[in-house]
Amino acid sequence: MTASEQTKTAIVFPGMGPSGFSEVGRFLTLDPFARKRLAEADEALGYSVFDRLRDSEDDYSEATQIAFLVNSMASADRAEQDHGLVADLCVGPSFGQKAAAAYVSSLPFPEVVRLTAELARCEHAYFAEEYQDAVTHTFVRTPREKLTEILTELGERDEWYDYSGYLDDGFFMVSLRETELEWFKKAISQAGGYSMYTMVPAVHAPAFAELRRRAAEEILPKYDILDPKLPVVTDQDGTIVTTADGLRTMLLDTFDLPIHWPKVVDTLKGAGVSKMYITGPDNLFHRLDGTKSNFEVVTVGPGKRSRPARKR
Repeated sequence: MTASEQTKTAIVFPGMGPSGFSEVGRFLTLDPFARKRLAEADEALGYSVFDRLRDSEDDYSEATQIAFLVNSMASADRAEQDHGLVADLCVGPSFGQKAAAAYVSSLPFPEVVRLTAELARCEHAYFAEEYQDAVTHTFVRTPREKLTEILTELGERDEWYDYSGYLDDGFFMVSLRETELEWFKKAISQAGGYSMYTMVPAVHAPAFAELRRRAAEEILPKYDILDPKLPVVTDQDGTIVTTADGLRTMLLDTFDLPIHWPKVVDTLKGAGVSKMYITGPDNLFHRLDGTKSNFEVVTVGPGKRSRPARKR
């Protein structure tokens, strides 16, 4: 593909990471785009998201998830108005799928708010009953062969683990029992890796097929999902989705299939994308080598100065 053909733009809604109330709350209060989206969310749910967020002590509570969704959509609104964003493709790794579904008009934003709340309650109930001690650990600078050795040792001790994410070269997410976490972190360190953070409850693990089933049978049938107005790239394998059925499957795949960001990057490159807007509170995806080395990246969101990063 010639340089002149490399003209397409992608919008990326990031996945959730740990965040503090002070920064999130400030953005919800001060940003005009966020205030508008927050009012829509409050109306959709019948309660004050801000009040529940302020009282929450859980990084992934229902209110925290709604606030993240609100801030991601508000960031996209700002990108369109202030940067003139016109996206050709859309990506929503992990939790970002929800904002993506709203952005491509597969569901109206108020419906996505309600869907997010219902899924958060479903997840809470599931993990109260199953895999109560499961966590997902994110770590970097760990050679694949060394990680294989570590996981083989876990398997030989009949300890459960699942890959939950392939983010970059040497950059992974693995789900395992919390009782094995300290041993695992030490092993990662001894292999030359660096532990970043641990998510509770765990995410994107093949073991969670029952959670997927509950979402598929009890929640998603309540919502009339439409064909997306923009092609959506799935975060599991880089497939391009253009139908309602494909988008519904993507929303379900997030429960029991790992993220594979390098496959997303390959699909975007193959589609001729040269510029990427990451809209929302992102501490991860704009920093990945696979992102920085392949695209001109513009970050728009809480704590961001909305400046493009140079393509390396």
